[in-house]
Amino acid sequence: MDLLIYLDGELVPEHEAKVSVFDHGLLYGDGVFEGIRAYNGRIFKLDEHLRRLYGSAKAIMLEIPLGFDEMRQAVVETVRANELRDAYIRLVITRGVGDLGLDPRKCPKPTVFIIAASIELYPEEVYEKGLPLITCATRRNAPEALDPAIKSLNYLNNILAKIETVRAGVPEGIMLSIDGYVAECTGDNLFVVNDDNVLTPPAAIGNLEGITRNVVMGLIRKLDMTAEEKSFRLRTVYCADEVFLTGTAAEIVPVVSVDDRRIGDGRPGTVTKRLRKEFADLTAREGFPIYT
Repeated sequence: MDLLIYLDGELVPEHEAKVSVFDHGLLYGDGVFEGIRAYNGRIFKLDEHLRRLYGSAKAIMLEIPLGFDEMRQAVVETVRANELRDAYIRLVITRGVGDLGLDPRKCPKPTVFIIAASIELYPEEVYEKGLPLITCATRRNAPEALDPAIKSLNYLNNILAKIETVRAGVPEGIMLSIDGYVAECTGDNLFVVNDDNVLTPPAAIGNLEGITRNVVMGLIRKLDMTAEEKSFRLRTVYCADEVFLTGTAAEIVPVVSVDDRRIGDGRPGTVTKRLRKEFADLTAREGFPIYT
């Protein structure tokens, strides 16, 4: 059965959900998006995702045609229409249909679409055994060129790094900043653990300030550990007791090797396991209700 897709105010079957070839989101990556999760009939951190969406749109001078409350309702109705309790939601705003030039003023009306579907980014075995990573040669975009705080449709930087991981036969890779500091992975934020001290790179050096990343930092502090944003280089990763990744789709994923260096004892660590349990408990009980 076709999914129902929200497209510019209507719910349409997925085979009818079409965007113009003149849409600047397609032609130039001119637009913003959010990936959101629903668990147990509740949409997790919905308002936080929407605030980031509206912030990204404002940064690129893109006027979203729905108000905040209207957008929230559109997301809920899309999930509800597809009768989902656990879902991955992709919310996209493009600049809209224009001509073949770059000028955004030629796009009078933004395009809005929302997809609600199932997702399994990694099989369960990965969470039990952990991921191997490589370091990618492709550097993260400099913030002065394309601010990573803007969650834009322009993902070619990440895709080029992802191609490296595919060719290396590993699922993920670490991207470094222009200055050689650890930034993030192709699709996830990164954390390192040493004793009770947990580090993650600051957003300012060239990575996205993830919603899941911030949730996990809060969980770390509740477990009486230190969570700190700090710049570090690859040696810190190689020598860490534990390494894990966070992201909306991935949640919390243990890492067991980086560039063929074993992390810790080569198995998911105790801190990572505790955080996974705390995160699962949190998502099971918190969120915006879909069915009321």
